[in-house]
Amino acid sequence: MRVLLQKVSEASVTINGQVHGEIQQGFCLLVGAQDSDTSAEVDYLVHKISKLRVFEDDAGKMNLSLADVAGSILSVSQFTLYASTKKGNRPSFTAAGEPQHAKKLYEELNEKLAAAGIHVETGVFGADMQVALVNDGPVTIWFDTDHK
Repeated sequence: MRVLLQKVSEASVTINGQVHGEIQQGFCLLVGAQDSDTSAEVDYLVHKISKLRVFEDDAGKMNLSLADVAGSILSVSQFTLYASTKKGNRPSFTAAGEPQHAKKLYEELNEKLAAAGIHVETGVFGADMQVALVNDGPVTIWFDTDHK
């Protein structure tokens, strides 16, 4: 699985002109899966994301986790994280997981993050979505379970 995490001061996802999910301080996650991914990758990501210390403490050091700042997550499915641009100018998405499998893992990730005590807002898997965010820091971190 791949997750592009951005620390945000606010983020929202809009579908058909209606805000579907929005958060204030926390993480915006763009989430992609491939067919070889399992619950083991989900568990790894839940652990890493829920414990990630990228919020500043009183000394200005990135030392606090999402729980420490009562932050939230906006999670958005994004199969294009598996784009290949090695040939030509049109990306290939053949490495992205089949939609049914990827949706199951995306939903499992969101459920397990919520079970860890994190407020999670989401987009709609497979929908045409517009994501707006203010990247705080900026802090952007790439998780790729192929390289854990």
